[in-house]
Amino acid sequence: MEILPFLMFVGLIVFVLTGFPVAFSIGAMALLFGLPTLGLNWFNLLVLNIWGIMSNFLLVAVPLFVFMGVMLERSGLAEELLETLGILLGRVPGSLAIAVTAMGAILAASTGIIGATVVTMTVLALPTMLRRGYSPELATGTICAAGTLGQIIPPSIVLLLLASIANVPEVNVGKLFFAAFLPGWLLALLYMLYIFVFALRHPDKAPAIPLSERRLSPLQLLRRTLKSLVPPLVLIVAVLGSIFFGLASPTEAAGVGAFAATLLALANGKLTWPVLRDVMLTTVRFTSMVFTILVGAQAFRIVFRGLNGDAALREFFLGLQLEPWAILAIILGVLFILGFFIDFIEIAFIHFPILLPIVRELGIDPLWFTVLVAMNLQTSFLTPPFGFALFYLKGAAPPEVKLEQIYRGIVPFVIIQLIGLILVILFPPIALWLPKFL
Repeated sequence: MEILPFLMFVGLIVFVLTGFPVAFSIGAMALLFGLPTLGLNWFNLLVLNIWGIMSNFLLVAVPLFVFMGVMLERSGLAEELLETLGILLGRVPGSLAIAVTAMGAILAASTGIIGATVVTMTVLALPTMLRRGYSPELATGTICAAGTLGQIIPPSIVLLLLASIANVPEVNVGKLFFAAFLPGWLLALLYMLYIFVFALRHPDKAPAIPLSERRLSPLQLLRRTLKSLVPPLVLIVAVLGSIFFGLASPTEAAGVGAFAATLLALANGKLTWPVLRDVMLTTVRFTSMVFTILVGAQAFRIVFRGLNGDAALREFFLGLQLEPWAILAIILGVLFILGFFIDFIEIAFIHFPILLPIVRELGIDPLWFTVLVAMNLQTSFLTPPFGFALFYLKGAAPPEVKLEQIYRGIVPFVIIQLIGLILVILFPPIALWLPKFL
């Protein structure tokens, strides 16, 4: 009986690696291990758990934020934003790659939808970067890394889910958005710094934009900047500002963001019935996927706890008799390795709620730990063989871009993500200063 909870995790990884749908893999493990040992009546708890989740007002923000992100992507704003940033940064070595990173950070703060951001930047920026002589590795790595900033820069759906799963007063959505703000932008700055140094060392692989293509009068440049940058900044202030200053709950702010994104699409002349229908269908598909996995995760968790898995895991970590920082390093290392094989949603729904009580007992700040988990999970989008950002990019990239070039391109950015994670570990105020200050 003591080893059964851990065999559940092994079975889950095996199921996922065979290509079985994730939501059904989680549910299958719960049934295979729960029915013979705990009996059918044990699953009566599942109904109560699911009802408690579905009646959680906070989770209404998930489809609203998804709608906001997809609608903003369809509004045509990203194309104008990339062109304007490229002109503003034209003299800087590696200017186009830096502009892509800046656009990824802005889109992350205004959409939070990683798949839409990666595909949009791939379609808009990758052909241009390759045509200007950028190395395929740098171009693809930049787009993948910049696209995943939506995982950590609020309003991130991942942060929203982690806050709802944590269900402790120290980790509410507002505090978590505050805490993740600086680490997210720190990662974006580290990406830009790497690109700048790379371009200085290899100017032939990251050339600047020619002067002839960025020659605009000051009035033209001002008009273009206002048209491209003001709308997303207004959206960011409307959504995050209303949360930060206590004017609205996250769910209400998500509604404001969805409405504002619709108005932006209307202002740009992109709000048509086919576009609205496509946005709504995408929202329904993504939301259904999240909540289907959530149901399977609930079944997995009640069986895991019924088999005393949480107590066994707690005894294992505490029995190591290590310092809290060493146990934290082990936990983050395990989560990093799991990110190679299973999706971030399973890790958030299954592993995070099991590990959070352990770190709280060790005296580790749960808000800080949640930010570290979110940064750790961000690497799961970039690490093969199941890094979703890699497949999003490959699906939208020109045929001459090979998968091995994408894999080589993301290696430096995964290292940068780990450096950013280590910085937040060594200097907790990076995550904790803003929530305390506000």
